[in-house]
Amino acid sequence: MVPFASWGTDEVAGILQLLRADRQHALSLLEQARFVDDLHTERGLAPADIARELGRSPAWVTVRLGLLRELSPVVRDALFAGAFPVYAYLYTLRPFRRLRSVTAADLDQFIGALRGHRLSVRQIEGLAHGFFRGPLVPAGTARRPPDLGPAAPGRRPPDPDGCSDLERVFLQDLEQTQKAMLRVLAKSQDPKLQSAAFRAQANLLTAALLGPTTAFLRTLRQLHDHTGQA
Repeated sequence: MVPFASWGTDEVAGILQLLRADRQHALSLLEQARFVDDLHTERGLAPADIARELGRSPAWVTVRLGLLRELSPVVRDALFAGAFPVYAYLYTLRPFRRLRSVTAADLDQFIGALRGHRLSVRQIEGLAHGFFRGPLVPAGTARRPPDLGPAAPGRRPPDPDGCSDLERVFLQDLEQTQKAMLRVLAKSQDPKLQSAAFRAQANLLTAALLGPTTAFLRTLRQLHDHTGQA
């Protein structure tokens, strides 16, 4: 015997009741979209009927149907498998689609490289700005042109006028670190990395990198907070 709650006499009624109660239960936008899409594609309800049943506007339904349609198989699988944070996709990556130079393949490549790595939304945001707008991108990806629109607040312009020689060198170090991080994330799951010689050397190098990881991340956060106050 287990406790349960009934949302309706059939699946359609249950989904509609759940969406009506969403204002109290706070489903995410993607969860709403999945249920609305199911009602439309699997249960045969027209968008106007869904809107009427839910007491919502037709635009509310259209937005959610459109969200599901724009997801590529790679992105859909990563989001619904819980391998990439939904919030980071909706509010960090999705706005980049408005850039004409950013394609669906670019989003697939970025999410494919980061899926399953359990990065925070803040970390993903930093990598996304570097990947889609920064001067450096992972190996094998076309370099972005410099005129993609205004840079994000606080980001360094391509020509850092006003910086000292020491500051320029340090900025280059940060760019190289960002580039190396993206390349490691993208290549680490490659099944071709399997020789005994590689495993032995990679194990030594990763051990050396893991040692100062805590101090490195703490320093990086302090630097980010400090420079964000400028």
